[in-house]
Amino acid sequence: MLSVVARNFFKQGAVTATKMTKPAQAPTKAPMIMKSYLSHQSTLPKLPVPPLQQTLYKYLLAVQPLLSEDEYTNTKQIVEEFGKPGRLGESLQMKLVQRAQKAESWLSEWWLNVAYLDFRSPVVVNLSPGVAFPLQDFADQKEQLRFASKLIAGVLDYKVMVDSENLPIDMMGGQPLCMDQYNYKILSSCRIPGPKRDSVVVYPGNKANALSTSYFLIQFFTLDVYYPSGRPLGIDELFAQLEKIINMSTKRARLVGILTTEHRNTWGKVYRKLRKLDKANKKILEAIERSIFVLCLDEHTINVPVDQRLSGLACQMLHGGGSAKNSGNRWADKTLQFIVGREGNCGISCEHSLADGPPMVSMLDHSLTFIEKVGNVPKSAPINLPDPKRLEFKVNDELLQDIEIAEQHLDTCYTIKGFLTSLHHRMVDDLQVHAIQFKPFGKNIPKANRMSPDAFIQVALQLAYYRIYSQPTATYELAKSASMRRYRLGRTDAVRSCTIDSVNFCKAMLNEKKTRSEKYRLLRKAVEAHKTYTNEALFGDVIDRHLLGLKLTAIESGLNVPEIFTDPAYQIAMHFKLSTSQVPSKFDLVMCFGPAVPDGYGVYYNPQETHINFTLSAFNTSPERDPQKLAISLAASLMEMQQLTIQSEGSKLFND
Repeated sequence: MLSVVARNFFKQGAVTATKMTKPAQAPTKAPMIMKSYLSHQSTLPKLPVPPLQQTLYKYLLAVQPLLSEDEYTNTKQIVEEFGKPGRLGESLQMKLVQRAQKAESWLSEWWLNVAYLDFRSPVVVNLSPGVAFPLQDFADQKEQLRFASKLIAGVLDYKVMVDSENLPIDMMGGQPLCMDQYNYKILSSCRIPGPKRDSVVVYPGNKANALSTSYFLIQFFTLDVYYPSGRPLGIDELFAQLEKIINMSTKRARLVGILTTEHRNTWGKVYRKLRKLDKANKKILEAIERSIFVLCLDEHTINVPVDQRLSGLACQMLHGGGSAKNSGNRWADKTLQFIVGREGNCGISCEHSLADGPPMVSMLDHSLTFIEKVGNVPKSAPINLPDPKRLEFKVNDELLQDIEIAEQHLDTCYTIKGFLTSLHHRMVDDLQVHAIQFKPFGKNIPKANRMSPDAFIQVALQLAYYRIYSQPTATYELAKSASMRRYRLGRTDAVRSCTIDSVNFCKAMLNEKKTRSEKYRLLRKAVEAHKTYTNEALFGDVIDRHLLGLKLTAIESGLNVPEIFTDPAYQIAMHFKLSTSQVPSKFDLVMCFGPAVPDGYGVYYNPQETHINFTLSAFNTSPERDPQKLAISLAASLMEMQQLTIQSEGSKLFND
């Protein structure tokens, strides 16, 4: 693995943390660049605390389609009791409001810890998404290295804007959005394992001028990518340095990187053993953590049938294919790992504790555009540059055993003791990934019919699931559509796609007695309901983060967890069998992540103008979940919904 590290990285310091201190338009870039992309941060409003009664009302609307009539009646009584004047809900709300008045964001520290740093399952598959670039065609290894050189140069070009604070500011509805996540949260940052809770480190400014690189022989290197003057190396110079790394890699090393795929408590303990064993290990760990990002140069993988090539590409980005393939050629704690495979399988793996999808996709779009503009790279001439530095971990018999166990855990299914109950953590062999490109249409059809493309796709997912299982399920959508970045340190809330209106539409579509006009009316109503909920999320006006805040307020106050959170209805509402995300890109990217629950699906999609990329995942140990079956149902649902729009009065006609 190649680690880009600063020439003087041993002298530089890091910021270590377990915390980081109305319809709307989609985010756009400001046409004018302000003096600094961070200059407006202090003027952004704080994240508000929604009114208690509003959240309780919306919570009941959210759980109603998931419960029987008797279950709903019982839950309604619990919620009403919690929300009565003078009762527990009102007291917790007052404390939460007080927290909001004092803190820069009442949510950000809690969310970083609860959603990420307290998460103890392996980050691979369970937490970190992968993003695959359009497939490249490398005739030989030199072409692989040339592409990698251009990719590094593109990222460094983006980093120049970060360092100079000249990034364009994201805007929404004419208002600037929080840019905190762009401020060294994706570059020059890393997750650090702990025995019970992890932490994160951030190296701001020009304090991390090197890159960490790994080669398929699991050799680790650091490559200094800046001259002493601060000028980044050019593409030819980077290519020459990468060739040196290949020539210096003569034997397969121990799979130390595989340890980063372990359960977090286990890795936290092993990390300390590795660090204490030898001073060289400590310096290597610091070099990787300080690096701008990690570059993984993958070797050949086993050929897969053409119809499975897209799915295999997604798997390479998500987990590397297992210990016998490229999973050891990773450092899963690093915020960004760029992967350049010998067959043209290229993309990134993201540990996104510190940042959500939009900043990462912004950086990717810039870097891929840079590659397009530079074109072919000529053969490099010999350049007098310092050789990259090989990083060789020292290991003993105990660590070798830890590595062997980590390999077994990554490749297979295993069981650990969870916080409340025994949880099965599925890894490479247990994960099904099915990636498809839906070609009949893309954003063009819903846009032409004055429907939100995102809402249209989400309603199609509801119909696809309902068609298979004859019942709805709790569904969340995260990423750009649920961004709360109009507020200081804003991250995301959950858009709940399963609504009373979506269920009514699904039932109507499977009812032969319903007329076409009635189905179309219910379709538009379901789409509008999703769009309304999404707009409310952008203003921090939905339920999930507020409910979390009330629950954590009770816990930090030394109180018992309120009954509203121990009610089975809350467990049902939080058991997301459909976890979905959309991060739009101007490039034809394929994104993927694992299911949120053992018996669920993970669904990532990237809508383009005339087609939609989908990646669906599920675990083999949940035989009732089949991503290929869901994909077939999803395609059928999209086509049926298209036909409704074409054949209904007032819709715009399109040529098939």
